[in-house]
Amino acid sequence: MSCGLCWHVTGRPVWTGIAVYDVSSPGERLRDVRLSRGFTQQRLAVEAGLSVGVVKKVERGGTARLETYHALARALGVRTSRLLDAGAPHREQRDDGDNLPLLGLRQVIAPPVTADGPLGLTAVTGADEEPDLRRLWRTADGLADTYYRDDYGTVAELLPSLVRSAHSAVRHFEGAAQHGDALRLRARVLQMAGRYLVQVRAYDLAHMALRDAVRDAAAAGDQGGVAAAVYQQGWLLIRQGRLDEAEAVSVVTADASEPRLSRASREALGAWGKLLVHGSSAAARNNRPGEARDMLRLARAAGVALGGGQAVSTATWGRFDWRTVAYQAIENHMVADNPHRALALASRMPPPPKGATFGRRHMLTVAQAHAALRAGDEAMAILLGLSRTSPQWLRHQRLARDVFGTARKRQRVMTRDQRELAALLHAE
Repeated sequence: MSCGLCWHVTGRPVWTGIAVYDVSSPGERLRDVRLSRGFTQQRLAVEAGLSVGVVKKVERGGTARLETYHALARALGVRTSRLLDAGAPHREQRDDGDNLPLLGLRQVIAPPVTADGPLGLTAVTGADEEPDLRRLWRTADGLADTYYRDDYGTVAELLPSLVRSAHSAVRHFEGAAQHGDALRLRARVLQMAGRYLVQVRAYDLAHMALRDAVRDAAAAGDQGGVAAAVYQQGWLLIRQGRLDEAEAVSVVTADASEPRLSRASREALGAWGKLLVHGSSAAARNNRPGEARDMLRLARAAGVALGGGQAVSTATWGRFDWRTVAYQAIENHMVADNPHRALALASRMPPPPKGATFGRRHMLTVAQAHAALRAGDEAMAILLGLSRTSPQWLRHQRLARDVFGTARKRQRVMTRDQRELAALLHAE
């Protein structure tokens, strides 16, 4: 039994509850749904565009990528989330490889707790020294610019001390007029930490940072900060395969922050539009194309309200304009395994600004479409271009590694540039 998104006649999304499922494994669920549809394993494999070996592996309890579950769910006509389940952690060997590199962030985001509160979050400033909120805001803004330059090493180095300083400021100004500003600052810094941690796939730590960012922004009465942190949380939930929840948080927050389009600021339009775009992404991956289209239709209204302009919030949700909506529509077609339609729509789009980070995810989607249609040279050319403009970003994109693998299947020998790309992506 599950609950999900419902839509009023006005077309506005309303979340009616969190899905509740049984505890059977994904393989058992897949087998049950397949049999209830009267599908053989062979027929399901054909309908999903997979090998029969993959279907057998999943039904026997093997693991699979989210994209595989989506293809299976689409073929069976059910939500992707109906097949997903975390499984038992002890079934896979896990190591502590990321513990030391992320130690500083773990200490300030997830400190040990005693009866008297968190341990170890001592003030960076002197005991009687008042934190300089203006300086901390400037530092936070500067670090956001550093993130957008893909300088992840500097971000990782500076974030722990900035989070610790934000904690100190909140404690120092408790009960004072500056407390709200200190909370907004900490919400901004924690959201930045969450964004970085999602990028490097430290998901549980990212969830803690983003959860606390939402709480701080809400306590400060900063609805824009809430929307920004929830936007990042939606990205995290999609990465984790928690598609019902990703759609829910995006829809509920968008509904609460819906602006009056004729009077709204650019930032309010951008935050609302990005929430709806993330909700659409989650719905598309959850085999809910109708809901995905409805959310994009609402997001498009925000793009229209911006005219030819762009809403920008570098430190939070990034950039938004009509292209953001169009890019997501193209990506949704790829999720639905429709590369011909994706490329047809992409051909109508102006090229992304040269050297800009805006639109690079779209170019990766275009490369995926080319690879799916066996146009390996076109896909490889896009990947090589992205490796020259955004190497540190590209190396963290699992989709790039998948596209590379598909694009070179028919190549016997790699060029020197392709070998360097393979090394960057850690591709075989």
